Amino acid sequence: MTAERGILVIGGGQAACQFVASVRQMGYDGTLTIVSDELTPPYQRPPLSKGYLKGASTAESLHLRPASFYETLRCELRLGERVEWVNRSAREVVLSSGARISYVSLVFATGARARIFPGLPERDPRIHYLRSLAQAQALKTALSGYRRIGIVGAGYVGMEVAASARQLGIDVTVLEAAPRVMQRSVGEATSAAVHAFHISNGVDIRLGSSISAVEAAPGGLTIHTKAAPLAVDALVVGIGATPNIELAAAADIACASAILVDANARTNDPHVFAIGDCTEQTHEIYGPGLRLESVQNAVDQAKNAAAILAGKKTPPASVPWFWSDQYSHRIQVAGIAHGHDEIIVRKPAEQDSGKATQSVWYLRQGRLLAVEALDAAADFMAGKGFIQTSTPLDTTRLADASLPLHPQPFPT
Repeated sequence: MTAERGILVIGGGQAACQFVASVRQMGYDGTLTIVSDELTPPYQRPPLSKGYLKGASTAESLHLRPASFYETLRCELRLGERVEWVNRSAREVVLSSGARISYVSLVFATGARARIFPGLPERDPRIHYLRSLAQAQALKTALSGYRRIGIVGAGYVGMEVAASARQLGIDVTVLEAAPRVMQRSVGEATSAAVHAFHISNGVDIRLGSSISAVEAAPGGLTIHTKAAPLAVDALVVGIGATPNIELAAAADIACASAILVDANARTNDPHVFAIGDCTEQTHEIYGPGLRLESVQNAVDQAKNAAAILAGKKTPPASVPWFWSDQYSHRIQVAGIAHGHDEIIVRKPAEQDSGKATQSVWYLRQGRLLAVEALDAAADFMAGKGFIQTSTPLDTTRLADASLPLHPQPFPT
């Protein structure tokens, strides 16, 4: 038997939650269904590597909305069910239970999964990945029994887990193949500052380290690199994410590195949309081929898709932004730095105790492309505004941290 539905959302993360909230708010009155293979209602993922690991937040506190929200919204939440097949010609999906759900419009919000490091011992509970709540729960429980862990990958997740583990009193060694930490996410000046505060907190960072093998024994794991072997109780792998596109690709939805969408989250099928971490988009500001994995992008794409399906005007394109909390430090990034021709580091002459305040500004022909702010929220907010308005900047004044960023603009 096929259940009749209006809009069907596959996936139960940030993008899915925002979409159903927005499409109802914009006046859509048809049936609305979320199908998620997770057992938990949509939840926040950023705290998984930070507050949740340290015990500062509970699983329930991570929920984006209470269960009653979906009831009020008249959105059917089908948890613990997997979509096995999408029949675009019939506009229906088949679930793992054999049930069928038809749709008028389909929204892929399938997210991404932790990228697997090849060649590691299989099914060893001491090897951890961190993308889902279930994985975070397993790592959180296990950390209480570990004295020393290794982390593969010095990106956002790897460095956040390193900070959380150190705050729990665990010895941490980070192994990174690249020549600097967070190389894919930030520039050299921010990377150097992040490296420095991790070293000051006791993290052993080994750059240019490629793993050749991992041996498992009852007493722990031995990690082999070109340097001396490293003995640890456990290994956390944080080497990026793989978009969940297999279901879409099998239905002949156009995909490249992820599901291809336009600036309003539309795929090559007019009845199918995709939002969040599973997408590769054509962005109104940055053009085609853009992959963004962030809360802000998930929210923005969800609102755009909702507006299209509710027959409303889509919101204007916004500046991408990201953040990371590590120890007492906050890293905030706005914009995309590709194509810059000038870099300015803005740093106060005197630092507050425990802070590493600085901001790094990436410009092209005097206009801001991106800003990386470390313990500098005001600089982040100002920079985000400069990018949105394409304000010309006086680079001499910008470089002088004794001068305020406002009022804007700085005439050139």
